[in-house]
Formats: sequence, C-alpha cells, structure tokens
Amino acid sequence: MDCKDQKHGPLDSSSSPKLVLYSYWQSSCSWRVRFALNLKGLSYQYRAVDLARGEQYSREFEKLNPLHYVPVLIDGDVVVSDSYAVILYLEEKYPNIPLLPVDPQLRAINLQAASIVSSSIQPFHMLSLLKYVEEKMGPEESLGWAQLHIENGFLALEKLLKDYAGKYATGNHIYMADVFLAPQIETATTRFKIDMSKFPVLKMIHEACSTLPEFQASMPDRQPDAVPY
Repeated sequence: MDCKDQKHGPLDSSSSPKLVLYSYWQSSCSWRVRFALNLKGLSYQYRAVDLARGEQYSREFEKLNPLHYVPVLIDGDVVVSDSYAVILYLEEKYPNIPLLPVDPQLRAINLQAASIVSSSIQPFHMLSLLKYVEEKMGPEESLGWAQLHIENGFLALEKLLKDYAGKYATGNHIYMADVFLAPQIETATTRFKIDMSKFPVLKMIHEACSTLPEFQASMPDRQPDAVPY
C-alpha cells in the first residue's frame, strides 16, 4: 500500500493532520468519504489500497478491516471502516460544518437516502460481485445486473426526494444524502451507462454537486493513485 499526502479544501496547517484515509481511486465508497472530508474542510493523509492488485488482502490491511473493504479512516487511536460509519463518525467528531440537518424529518430523509445508496445500490455493483455474476452467468450479464439494481434504487430515491429537493437533495444546503448520491450517480453514468433523464430530481442534484470544488477534488481521476483509462 502506498502512502500519499493529500489535502483538500480551505485548510490550514492545524486542521486534523492526524486523519488517515485508506482509499482506492475508483471506489465510490471511498469517494463519498473524500467528498465529506472536503466539505468539512478536513485535511488527511491519503493511503492508496490497490484493489485491482489485491492489496486489501494484505495482513496490514486485514488488521484495519477484516472484511477487506475500503474506505478505512484512522483518527489517532480510532479506526473506522464502512463509509456510512465513517461519515457519521466525522459528523460527531467534527461538527463545525454539519452534513446532517437539525430538523428531525430532514435528518431522517438524509439518513434514509444514504442508506439506500450504501445498502441497496452500491453492493450490487461491487467488483467482486460482478466478477461472480460473470463467472456464473456470462460476461454479458454483469452490466444488465448492475443496471437493474442501480435503476431500482434510483427509482426509490427519486420518489423519496421529490417533495424535499431544492438545489440539493433536501433543500438548498448540501447534506449527507448529497454526499452519497453524487458519487453514485457519477459512477452509474460513466461506468454503467445509466440514462439519468429517467430520474430528473437525481440528475438535478448531481449537476449541482458537480460544480462544487469539494466534489471535483474528490473525483477518482484527481486522486494520487489514479490510473489513466
């Protein structure tokens, strides 16, 4: 695993230098955390884990996450894996720039939207699962499998957010739902050829997020371990 220093956002030398993020440039789960860190203005050390080469199965990484998944965040003596847990940890530990609204209903909608992405969409297009689908059903089936589950999740999100969305998912302030949605939508369109015209609310949210410097800095091709296509 490679250790690479990387800082994002309007940072100063005192902002959380102890944070370390184990990440892979193409991982949408890692992308969410990079986006959240940038929005919160937190600097961190980037440690690349090359999933294509199987570095997640190293003894070093297994001590951090026995499931062998990225991202993993280290904050001093605290080790947190899973993007949902990591972002909630950041919200509790570094609340100055909140990613959850105070209003209980809007807070619940943000958590629900984030959960749909992390539990009901992304797991169905993990690289390991798509490889399994290809082995069992043929290489032409994996794209259709991913598209089916992504579109099912997007349909649910479109219905969930249609009465709450403004510029962003739950109004005119960016929150946790947007942090999960924007990378997922970008991944869906670029890797899995999803037509976002079917999902106008989600399309609008993605377009708003895509203009943010914090989102642009978190994009896969901006990461130190990015490999040219």
